Amino acid sequence: MKYRNPIIPGFYPDPSICRVGDTFCMVCSSFQFFPGVPLFESRDLLNWTQIGHVLTRESQLPLKDANSVGGIYAPTIRYHNGRFYMVTTNVSFGGNFYVWTDDIHGEWSEPIRVEQDGIDPSLYFEDGKAYFMSNGTDDAGMHGVVQCEIDIETGRKLTPAKCIWQGTGGRFLESPHLYKIGGRYYLMAAEGGTEYGHMIVYARGSEIYGPFESYAHNPVLTNRNLGGYVLQGCGHGDLVDDVNGNWWMVHLAFRQIDQWVMHHTTGREVNLVPVTFDADGWFTAGDNGTTRLVMETDRIAADVVQQPIPDKTFANTKVGVDWCYMRNPDFSCYELSETAFRMRGTKDTLETETGRPTFLGIRQQEMKQEITCTVSVPAGEAGMTLYMTAEQHYDIAVSHTETGSEVILRRRVGDLIVVDGHIPVPSGAKVQLRMDCDNFAIRFTAVCDGTTYALGSGRTKYLSTELAGNFTGVMIGLYAKETGDAFAEFTEFCCRCLEKYDAE
Repeated sequence: MKYRNPIIPGFYPDPSICRVGDTFCMVCSSFQFFPGVPLFESRDLLNWTQIGHVLTRESQLPLKDANSVGGIYAPTIRYHNGRFYMVTTNVSFGGNFYVWTDDIHGEWSEPIRVEQDGIDPSLYFEDGKAYFMSNGTDDAGMHGVVQCEIDIETGRKLTPAKCIWQGTGGRFLESPHLYKIGGRYYLMAAEGGTEYGHMIVYARGSEIYGPFESYAHNPVLTNRNLGGYVLQGCGHGDLVDDVNGNWWMVHLAFRQIDQWVMHHTTGREVNLVPVTFDADGWFTAGDNGTTRLVMETDRIAADVVQQPIPDKTFANTKVGVDWCYMRNPDFSCYELSETAFRMRGTKDTLETETGRPTFLGIRQQEMKQEITCTVSVPAGEAGMTLYMTAEQHYDIAVSHTETGSEVILRRRVGDLIVVDGHIPVPSGAKVQLRMDCDNFAIRFTAVCDGTTYALGSGRTKYLSTELAGNFTGVMIGLYAKETGDAFAEFTEFCCRCLEKYDAE
């Protein structure tokens, strides 16, 4: 059968996966958004259901002042003795920690801190012992992949951290994971930076602390040499086996807005490739060491159908699952139902890198989409935004001024802020706001009392990671600001994917 990458499109970077019985569980990074660490499950590796988030309480996830390169970095999920563990780094507050649960659909524990530096932490369990790993600095001052034994009940280090591998020489060694397969220890990591030179490398050894011998044909997976190919930045992977004994790798990659245009807007996404071991125990991955938009495999049953992205409305999405806040929210500013979101705006705005603006967003998962929402606001401003960072976002909104209400288009690109439109509308009127997106541009229109107004357009590349210099992707957001004691009302929201996939 053929399947298409990414298997989870949109801003879901740094995937980590484990299997329990016939069910796969996966987590991803979340940075400054709350709740944190999106949590998915699947039975077939292609169709994933987001069942919630791991970090759902402010006590687990303090994000005060976390900007678009702060918050939660790469998590790892593991299952041991009937318990799930998720270990990650809050780079803004507290460093490395893990949480646990006995019910993947329930609440997770309070954070347990690990006094070891580095990021991209991972856990490995063997013979009643728990090992913590990160890319950091060991107790002797050596930098690389470091490992120590910890007390899994308390997070206390039981042994000094030791550097066990320094990679293959590529820059930014990160994303280490340890596995025991066929009696050998395999240490997999990423190098090259989470950009166009990203790659996955590995080594193996007979002892848990090494020495490790690098695979002779590293990198085992990369698209860095596929010029003129949409899918780029393959790296940061995790291995899992299925119930039939086949091995797979999930990893991040991103899609350029065009074959020859090196900008991407939907963030780093989850991709899937098969892994094959040879007679000597070395493995290869993907299509000759690359990841393709369309992959072919006989390891997934032919009757498995990869489902398209459904239209998203208030009725079929959930706050805390699909919808996320920016940093820790003030819940008194939100009144939410399946038919309407009511949001009270404060002085914190989308332009601030700190604070907690009144905002709810979902990931932009495809480049060709149409997004509509009806907005009514009695004071201040409320509308829709395509948000990348505080300095890169496009907003279409109803705004109150001293002379009345108007519909505006605001384009913020770095230090340049342009506000267009200024279409007068009756105070308190219900205005349908619309964004029509394709690979290269977004067109903004508004409808009030049966009249359609064209407000202008914005180029997608100005919302790209290449310009923003961050690690997330575009969020489709609803926001309100400075509404006083009043609530703006959002109704009839719909985000429709227009992408049509053809075989390569």
